[in-house]
Amino acid sequence: MKLGLINSAWVQANRPTEFGLRKTKEIGFDVVDIFVDPLELDPRERRLIREVCHELSLPIVSLPCVCVGLADPSASVRRFHVERVQAYLDLAYDYHAQNVLVVIGEYIWNREVIPPSDQWNWAADGVRQLGQRARELGLKIMIELEPFPLSLVNDIDTMVAFLDAVGLENVQANIDISHLALSGVAPAELRRLSGRAGHVHISDCNGKVHGDLPPGRGVVPFEPYLREIRDLGIDGAISIELEFSPEPDKIVEWVAEAYRETDRLLAPLGLRG
Repeated sequence: MKLGLINSAWVQANRPTEFGLRKTKEIGFDVVDIFVDPLELDPRERRLIREVCHELSLPIVSLPCVCVGLADPSASVRRFHVERVQAYLDLAYDYHAQNVLVVIGEYIWNREVIPPSDQWNWAADGVRQLGQRARELGLKIMIELEPFPLSLVNDIDTMVAFLDAVGLENVQANIDISHLALSGVAPAELRRLSGRAGHVHISDCNGKVHGDLPPGRGVVPFEPYLREIRDLGIDGAISIELEFSPEPDKIVEWVAEAYRETDRLLAPLGLRG
């Protein structure tokens, strides 16, 4: 697998896009995930990303997309979010990426006002539409597992059920190791995603709340999860996810530490290549 970085690490530290891409390559990453909103992306920035990544031989592998409106009770809102994610798919195609990673979000109103099955079905229907469009473009959609009690997909049971509900081979699971640890998912449960997972996120946390820290700064037991990921034979990337560094002025050191520690974890398992 290739080792990547989600470029939101730089964005949230207020570093320019080109600076972040060049530092990503300089530190040693193989690929990059681009966190942008195509509906807000200036055309000059859109071209800059493509041209700088091409110059650096730094392939764009994934575009993360937060689209909680796919399960909104209003049909007009759901339609907008399908159209919005379609713009992500078009951008991913333009960038020669492999996938768009979809963050579906949570049930609203504590699952009490609207039947949970309705929100589930709305989300599955929206992702099915998007998966069909992605298939036309030769792309995949990765579904994020979130470690929150009201998330539609928050463990392996709900991930498998959601993939079954969508029913498309190119709609697969993203494996976020920190989220699995927070959700209490045992590493062996990943075997249920054999042939159904295509991307990986890696970060650390304190074992209690969402953290997205460099590996080694928290308590996540990475090796058992990484062994299971290796055995799944995923042909994709492991992307480091770092959010909101406590010292933005030291973001280069923060990212370099995450790269170094992740590479150290991957090497003995033969996971990077």
